[in-house]
Amino acid sequence: MELIVIAALALIAIAGAAWLGPRVRIAAPLILVLVGIAVSLWPDTPIFIIDPEWILAGILPPLLFSAAVSLPTAEFRRDFAAISGLAVVLVFLTSFIVGWVLSRVIPGLDFAAGLAIGAILSPTDAVATSIVKRLGVSPRTVVVLEGESLLNDASALVLLRTAIGATAAGVSLLHISGAFIYSVVVAVAIGALVGYGNLWIRSRTTDPTVNTALALAAPFVASLPAEWMEASGLVAAVVAGLVTGFAGPRYLPPAFRLSDRQTWRMIEFVLEGAVFLIMGLELDWVLEEVQQDHVGIARAAQFAVLALVLTMAIRAMYVVPLIYLFRAGADRANNVGDMLQQLTVEPIANHPINRKLRGRSEANDATTMARFQKSWRRRLADIDYFRNEQMGWREGTVIVWAGMRGAVTLAAAQTLPRETPSRSLLVFIAFLVAAASLLIQGSTLPWLVRKVLPPTNDLARTSADRVRLSMSLHAAASAILKAHGLDPEAPFPHLASGPMPLLDAASTERQILDKQVQLEMIEAQRTVLLDAMADGTYSSELISTAMANLDADQIALEMKGEPAHGH
Repeated sequence: MELIVIAALALIAIAGAAWLGPRVRIAAPLILVLVGIAVSLWPDTPIFIIDPEWILAGILPPLLFSAAVSLPTAEFRRDFAAISGLAVVLVFLTSFIVGWVLSRVIPGLDFAAGLAIGAILSPTDAVATSIVKRLGVSPRTVVVLEGESLLNDASALVLLRTAIGATAAGVSLLHISGAFIYSVVVAVAIGALVGYGNLWIRSRTTDPTVNTALALAAPFVASLPAEWMEASGLVAAVVAGLVTGFAGPRYLPPAFRLSDRQTWRMIEFVLEGAVFLIMGLELDWVLEEVQQDHVGIARAAQFAVLALVLTMAIRAMYVVPLIYLFRAGADRANNVGDMLQQLTVEPIANHPINRKLRGRSEANDATTMARFQKSWRRRLADIDYFRNEQMGWREGTVIVWAGMRGAVTLAAAQTLPRETPSRSLLVFIAFLVAAASLLIQGSTLPWLVRKVLPPTNDLARTSADRVRLSMSLHAAASAILKAHGLDPEAPFPHLASGPMPLLDAASTERQILDKQVQLEMIEAQRTVLLDAMADGTYSSELISTAMANLDADQIALEMKGEPAHGH
């Protein structure tokens, strides 16, 4: 009964924070952390301790899966080099530098334990970066931050596992690199297999309840086998989510995808809030352990401040050259963009690649040319993206300051074995760094965004893209109408809304035909959108909006059912 009361109060607190946040202009996660801290410090409040496995294996996989499903795949692919650098190289640098410094300043702390706390503090938190989404920064900045936070847990946890089992003399960079490569490769393979397998099974179910159950199982089916094989369960869950988000529209009907969005939105809302609330509630026992070990809270706070400053300084030093690489990529795109855009379908047909095609059958020739043209379109779309979504010092400033630590840091700290030197101190440092990062950076981030004013989307370009996409969708629908011998310019009759009137047989057959034609038109337009999404021709936001409109039209048609015959 006590557990039910706690759960109910937690849900009320999460909902209340979401309602209060916009009114007081404070992010809901920050409110929940403060509420948790206040409750934990209230007299006679029982100590709240949660097994870190509940967070690492029970809460994070569905949260990361949900975030990955909605991550724009084309933009993720384009900035994968930058994202992987932040998620791997920066994590390694932060772990080693912070670990080395702390092992020098904390008495009795060897390098292996220092490396462990460095790995714990190195990853940014996927839940914490949800704050950034609501601030209106450029979509490319959001994708880079989200992609980093989704992937950096693997490198950090591999380092943590290695450091826990190592002595100061036994930490080998080669061993760490091999363990990391194995962890990621196995996780990617399992995640992709589970992602496509789950979609294949769900595409053959007709019961929405069964579909939802299978969707909820996906992140755990991906993460648990990966952990059993000593790979990264979180990366496996992320890959399964990426596959689901990219291939879902090709496998699942609109009603199932709409149900998935609503289900994951609710789960994400509850679990995100629970993570931040738990962080605050656990402060009491962390303080108690530090006091029992006679470390001294003031001394521990000094070490935490040093660790937080180090993580931010290392991040800033890494992002500065990264911005120059972004600019170099934009310059290359500007240099070749105009030249490539002059090549239309006719010049492509006369491209030197045709010399390689001579002597082949017409079917093979057409297939190869179609692949070449698709690759060419994707290349042009990539160049257009790099030219229009440029990253400068403004975005770099946001990327540095938005690198908040969160619940992953605290959960990982709790996995330190009891015999770890200065364990209570390390856990307390992790808590202070995560809490201070969220409260200081999270509360000042809106102010920073207003000051540096990262450029938003070009409205004129977005409007032009919307017109071009509308023309493509209209052409696809017109082709279906012509195939049925109908005039694309004539008004096409829609099914009557509301209660179905009594109709004669001729009218019934006409409405059945109208409904079938409309469904074929929607399917043709969806194919256009899927191809555009694969090529990256338009922004993911524009594609998602158009896809949602098509899904709504199809669901409305299907809900009307077949016309009833008159009597």
